[in-house]
Amino acid sequence: VRLVESGGGQVQPGDSLKLSCAASGFSFSRYVMSWYRQAPGKAGLEWVATIRPDGSHPEYSEFVLGRFTISRNNARNALYLQMDRLTSEDTAVYYCSTRSRLNTYKGQGTQVEVSS
Repeated sequence: VRLVESGGGQVQPGDSLKLSCAASGFSFSRYVMSWYRQAPGKAGLEWVATIRPDGSHPEYSEFVLGRFTISRNNARNALYLQMDRLTSEDTAVYYCSTRSRLNTYKGQGTQVEVSS
C-alpha cells in the first residue's frame, strides 16, 4: 500500500486549498478512505473526513463540516480534500489513510499552514 499526499502549502485565512492523495498497491475502489490531520504541538491524529468506496455518504468532523469536501476518483486511484474558508485552526499536516482488516495505512503527509 502506498499513499502519497500533495497540494499543501501556506495560505491566508479565508483561502482555499485542494489536497490530493495518490494511492497504489491495493484495490483503491474497494476501500473506505479518510483524511486525518495533526496540528503542531498536538499528539495524535485528528479525524477530518471519510468517504465510502463508491463515493457516497461522505462524513466530516464537526470542525470542518460545511467547509471541507472529500471526494475520490476511483478511475485515477485518487482521493481529494477541498478545503475552503481556511482558518489558523486548520494548520496541520494532513494525511490520507485507509485500513484493512489487520492494518492501518497512511502517507507521509502534506503540510498546510494558514497564517496572515
